[in-house]
Amino acid sequence: MEQYESPVNAIPPAAIAMALLIIGVEIVFSAAGAGFVGGAEGIGWRLSALQEYAYSPLVWDAIIERNEYSFDLLKRFVTYAFVNSSFLSSIFAAALTLALGKFVGEIFGNVPMLIVFFVSIIFGALVFGILLDGLRPLYGSFVPVYGLIGAYTYVIFVRLGSLGANQLQAFRLIGILLAIQLVFGLVFGGDQIWIAELAGFIAGFFASILAAPGGWTAFVKRMRRPR
Repeated sequence: MEQYESPVNAIPPAAIAMALLIIGVEIVFSAAGAGFVGGAEGIGWRLSALQEYAYSPLVWDAIIERNEYSFDLLKRFVTYAFVNSSFLSSIFAAALTLALGKFVGEIFGNVPMLIVFFVSIIFGALVFGILLDGLRPLYGSFVPVYGLIGAYTYVIFVRLGSLGANQLQAFRLIGILLAIQLVFGLVFGGDQIWIAELAGFIAGFFASILAAPGGWTAFVKRMRRPR
């Protein structure tokens, strides 16, 4: 009898875990907002979570100016990425995490994929805090998604290089995404979260140099290879 492989089983466990974490948090918020859990207080759970777990430039200011390294501040460099603004946003981010995580995880492995994922989250927050001022909060799962796009871009960049093709073509996807953000910004008003997302992409791309099979040694060999 012919056997068929399950498409779910083909997805690396690390990608599944991150997507489930994003969805799991959202299920709690959505259920609370609909009144299924938490009672009257549950309606405000999402807002409370944003106040408790979101990141903002004020966090960076507190660390730099007052040398405050409390757990409440440091956790926000990671936790912000798992609190989304809506159910639709969470579903979209989880779906992209699965798709991109499958691609990256199959090539890099589970642990390297997680390294790319979390390095992107932290670096995105760092750049956001350094470049911006004020109360603008940073939250949502698209910063690590952009990190995975960075890893995807790195893989395509390397493949094009091995084929002797124009490696700039690897940046076509991020170019399209940034162009779409620019158009939306002009039409609906700018949203500075793109700074963290771009930083996440950059972090994902460069973290992939070490996370990819062969790591730094393989990267140096490729750079020294005659064109």
